[in-house]
Amino acid sequence: MTLNSANWFIHNVNIVLEDGIVNGSVFVQDGKIAKIVAQDDNVAANEASDAQLSIDGKGGWLLPGFIDVHVHGGFGADFMDASRESFDTITKFHASQGTTGMLATTMTAPKEAIEDVLHAVADYRSSEMPYAALYGVHLEGPFISEAWPGAQNPAYIKTPQLEWMQQWHAKWPDLLRQLTLAPEKSGAIETIAWLAEQGIVTACGHTDAVYEEVIAAADAGLTQAVHTYNAMRGLHHREPGTLGAVLTDDRIVAELIADGIHVHPAAIRLVLAAKPSDKVILITDAMAAAGMPEGEYSLGGLAVIVKNGEARLKDGNALAGSCLTMIGAVRFIHEHTNLSLSEISRLASGNAAKQLGISDRTGTITGGKQADLVWIDSQMQVQQTWAQGRSIYEAKQA
Repeated sequence: MTLNSANWFIHNVNIVLEDGIVNGSVFVQDGKIAKIVAQDDNVAANEASDAQLSIDGKGGWLLPGFIDVHVHGGFGADFMDASRESFDTITKFHASQGTTGMLATTMTAPKEAIEDVLHAVADYRSSEMPYAALYGVHLEGPFISEAWPGAQNPAYIKTPQLEWMQQWHAKWPDLLRQLTLAPEKSGAIETIAWLAEQGIVTACGHTDAVYEEVIAAADAGLTQAVHTYNAMRGLHHREPGTLGAVLTDDRIVAELIADGIHVHPAAIRLVLAAKPSDKVILITDAMAAAGMPEGEYSLGGLAVIVKNGEARLKDGNALAGSCLTMIGAVRFIHEHTNLSLSEISRLASGNAAKQLGISDRTGTITGGKQADLVWIDSQMQVQQTWAQGRSIYEAKQA
């Protein structure tokens, strides 16, 4: 049953709350969570008169909708396409994987190409977004290290340009939500400090920074690390490097690509042991090939070969984003760690909402918040996704 009514409820479902899981019902009214009833089906049925439509959760789980702060594309489309059609394709595909909000993530590219994306996202956000919401833009580059380009095009790497950020923020207030840069580069500290004053997240990534340089960046306002372990100076016992700073400085939130390709399960467990529970965020870093067959694709103008679930540059073989989805990351963490679903939900939803400053309205199943929800079955397959109470994906029933 497609539920686009402003007034509906789901029952017979395990509700994943911040502090545990309860079986019961969630009532939605005017796009918000009206109440949570931790009771059995009969009680929920008696409450049904309050709602126009109902759905049987069939003993599955209801989680907060996932928030992906680092995603480049999906189902054949890339945010660098800078078109409404591509944005619809990406947000529709990831909605089918439980994502209700994301940051449109750019690549290291010419200034004009980045500005095209900013224009397009601002325009897209100016009207109702039919699928997962774009909360803004994550600029991944071009202010990164030549030593760690990963799948970024080295031809367009630049030193930090604070004036670009100031121009873009002045033109599109509230559009820029995250910038990834190499904090060791000239002008980085000044850029980080200014961004922090504006409430824009700065993350270290594609960086060769030594430990002290990352700590200095955190002192200036850096609060995140992009795809931890990947494309950054690693840990050495005499020079802890970028990774050592990320693992030990609790001001820094660690992004993780939990696909078993980018990071070994033991290395994931190390991050979870080292960081406070609110300082880890699951991301996909998904590129256009996510949800598509194996073959050749493009990322930032560079050819990518997708084979056996891995996306790698055709020239050089570096990992080039991923084919991961948020529900895939949730399943991987559930399988390879001892975290509860409530704890995993923080990594997939709550922590990102806090980092973006939107936890007052989304990221948890709490009365009064937006009904950004995902219903999954016992096999952790997405059955339905809602954004602000609207159904944005419904699985076909056999």
